[in-house]
Amino acid sequence: MQARIRVLGHAVHPMLVVFPLALFVTGTIFDLIHLASDNGTFAEVGFWMISAGIIGAVLAALTGFADWTKIPSGTRAKRVGRVHAALNSVMLVLFAISWLVRVDNTNHAASAGAFTLEVIAVAVGGGAAWLGGELVDRLGIGVHEGANPDAPSSLAGAGATRGATGRPRASHP
Repeated sequence: MQARIRVLGHAVHPMLVVFPLALFVTGTIFDLIHLASDNGTFAEVGFWMISAGIIGAVLAALTGFADWTKIPSGTRAKRVGRVHAALNSVMLVLFAISWLVRVDNTNHAASAGAFTLEVIAVAVGGGAAWLGGELVDRLGIGVHEGANPDAPSSLAGAGATRGATGRPRASHP
């Protein structure tokens, strides 16, 4: 099933999810360094990484929801997508709470409680990311219908029928 939202032939949702996940994990690591060292710079950087991660997560969620609506009802993929979205929503809410409680703190420093929420959120996000991989790699969600080892470049246009080797494109179930 091909993704609903694409740019130059590629699904947008997988392109967007890497940013909030990386920002959340890195922000949590910077908060850990702050808690261990009491260096306010690490708290400040962690706070702004999480801020950017929240914005990126909302954008990724919007494209993910659009793609989810295209999955046929009653399928395993629809159920896995629902759990994937729910876990990502929990992660986003936990990071948003952590962000809100530190907005007015000096250096935007995370307390032990806010940091604990971040660690839980990263673990939940890991589970959500695994389910995202399940959707793509196992269930074929977001994969172009003509995908195969010899498919032409997505930049070649919709009318391309030959692979990079010049041979006709193979059809795979």
